[in-house]
Amino acid sequence: MKLRSLLPTLTLIPLFAVWPEVAEAKEPGAEEIRFWLNNVWVLLAAFLVFVMHLGFAALESGLTRSKNTVNILFKNVTIVAIGLLTYACVGFNLMYPGEASAGGWFGFAGFWINAPANGMTAAYADGKYTYWTDFIFQGMFAATAATIVSGAVAERAKLSSFLIFSTVLVALVYPIVGMWHWGGGWLSAAGFHDFAGSTIVHSVGGWAALAGVMVIGPRHGKYVGDTVKPIIGHNVPLAAIGVFLLWFGWYGFNGGSVLSAEPGAISLVVVTTSLAAAAGVLAASVMSRIVQKKVDLTMALNGALAGLVGVTAGADVLTPFQAVIVGAIAGVFVLLAVIGIDRIKLDDPVGAISVHLICGIWGTLAVGIFAADKSFLTQLKGVGMTAVFVFSISFGVFWLLKKTVGVRVSEEEELRGLDIEEHGMESYGGFQIFTLN
Repeated sequence: MKLRSLLPTLTLIPLFAVWPEVAEAKEPGAEEIRFWLNNVWVLLAAFLVFVMHLGFAALESGLTRSKNTVNILFKNVTIVAIGLLTYACVGFNLMYPGEASAGGWFGFAGFWINAPANGMTAAYADGKYTYWTDFIFQGMFAATAATIVSGAVAERAKLSSFLIFSTVLVALVYPIVGMWHWGGGWLSAAGFHDFAGSTIVHSVGGWAALAGVMVIGPRHGKYVGDTVKPIIGHNVPLAAIGVFLLWFGWYGFNGGSVLSAEPGAISLVVVTTSLAAAAGVLAASVMSRIVQKKVDLTMALNGALAGLVGVTAGADVLTPFQAVIVGAIAGVFVLLAVIGIDRIKLDDPVGAISVHLICGIWGTLAVGIFAADKSFLTQLKGVGMTAVFVFSISFGVFWLLKKTVGVRVSEEEELRGLDIEEHGMESYGGFQIFTLN
């Protein structure tokens, strides 16, 4: 007999002879397997949300001028770092205070994350995932709101002031609003529905962005008298890559918000998310052709994001056809909002306010329109209270920064570019730009 044919026997006999407990090992039960699958899916979703930060970085840098690319990328990197650290320090326990909640409006379970005794077992979170998985998934959401602000105030905001503001927003403002709904607060008790954050994430960032744009003011040369001067981004292909990355990451953003690996729920959410984004692209493109007389690629890109933001509140309760309607209307809204915001001289280089604020509001209200068991008035109340809280605090913080350390660079620094002035380096070193006179 050949030695090769003996190998299976030679390996199995000593294994069970020396370690008989291996043969007697108990197979995992259905609940344990479900716990493992849930945990793995939510972790994968967290990784997809992390990829969205790369999408934001590519989109924002592509839609702005090359002389500010290093600054954009630096902010996107540091926002993730600030988001995770502040969320670990105070944000997570503000957003999910548990029994420490005070009347559903505020609560704090203490500084720094600390897993409970059952935090690594199926006894935590109804057997869906571990404490650490819960934290990292929620933590990946935390920095998104500040990233929205980054694009809106790009090319003229002072780096130090922006980072201070981002810390306040991510550490305090976002978690408190999140607690109102996802942490079992007063919005949750009132029946408010925001599945994955059209309001809790996107309009929080949008209201903060609006406050920042109002306090900081427009870029030099953007508005001359009654004329709006277009300032063209330096790399549209990079912006398109950014949108595809964001769309890809949104499958984790929305799909992970099911908070389990339940096949039916995830499948529906992924379908409604995809259809809304597709409808947003086409609606924005058609509106661009009607209004601008040409098809603007950047409007189509923002249309995709508009559809994604719009469907995020109701991705779990909308039918696929309703998701198409929500996405299409969001695509129309985003184009009209971009044009309208420019006309009132609010300079938003990447359309962040139009995408995240306007479409976040629309998506939240759409739940009250299309979902039979949801109240439009409750949805409107949630939108209104979020607006008052986030905008007032954001405006106040930006105003204080303006009166103390300043919120924007000088005109000379802005004209030279923030890459040189704030970082002492260029994004495309070694290239020489030639212009035709």
